Amino acid sequence: MRFCRVSSVAEAVDELSRWGNEGCVLAGGTDVMPQYLRGERAPATLIDIGGIDGLRCMSEVGGVTSIGSLVTLRRLATSSLIALEHPALAQAAAAVGAWQTQTVATLGGNVCGAAPTADTLPALLISDAQLALVSKSRRRRLGLEEFLDGTGGTVLRPTELLRSVEIEPLGERCAEGYLKVGRRSAMDRAVVGLALRLSAAPNGTVSDARVAVCGGSQSPHRARAAETAMLGTQIDGGPVAFDEAGEELAHAAAPERTEIAQYRRRVLPGLLNRLAQHCVDEILGAGE
Repeated sequence: MRFCRVSSVAEAVDELSRWGNEGCVLAGGTDVMPQYLRGERAPATLIDIGGIDGLRCMSEVGGVTSIGSLVTLRRLATSSLIALEHPALAQAAAAVGAWQTQTVATLGGNVCGAAPTADTLPALLISDAQLALVSKSRRRRLGLEEFLDGTGGTVLRPTELLRSVEIEPLGERCAEGYLKVGRRSAMDRAVVGLALRLSAAPNGTVSDARVAVCGGSQSPHRARAAETAMLGTQIDGGPVAFDEAGEELAHAAAPERTEIAQYRRRVLPGLLNRLAQHCVDEILGAGE
């Protein structure tokens, strides 16, 4: 196997164009290297992009937060900008493994790996994440929902590099959060992970709801039926206000007839209620 270290995006896409399906991008390596050692990947060339400083940038311009693909999960988990504008992403990044893993694992690796259990993806989905992809011949932008193929893969072309992720910050009377259930602790892959962004109208009803879930055999995805069930709900309606949405979420997110799917169906309504109550408290507290 050949190892190639690049120092610019131009060099990276040159190598990707040269090697195509036989090349493999190496960022933090927390997914790629274990897969290689287990024999699940056997690329002809590893293209190390860790030296591209421009992919480590994070900024907010025109109300949009842009995060370079090499920004580490530890940086996301501890950033004051992310904690303020994208708390669900900060919470999700903090839930990925131990701090040692977070220190080297990158957002781009988490997105392009597209594991069904990837914690950051639900948080990005509720933020309407847009991906900036670049190859030697073109650039394109894709929504994260378009990027994920539904079965744990992506539509990333072999010659493309993920340059950055752009996400919407919270608006007024809006709150969000992420919760995860693992077998032991945050160091485990998610049995189920749930992200919620809730917006309230001045009359106290839900004007926008975005729900995304990870875990199971599907790619992380939006739960549209649960979102629809939340619309128009009075946010001060008490603990049963979002029961219908919880039932819709449970049925849609865990359709398999397995023990682990049955467990997900049992815990998802409770997770949604906890997140909804957190968001309601944040919204009502901000209005005082």
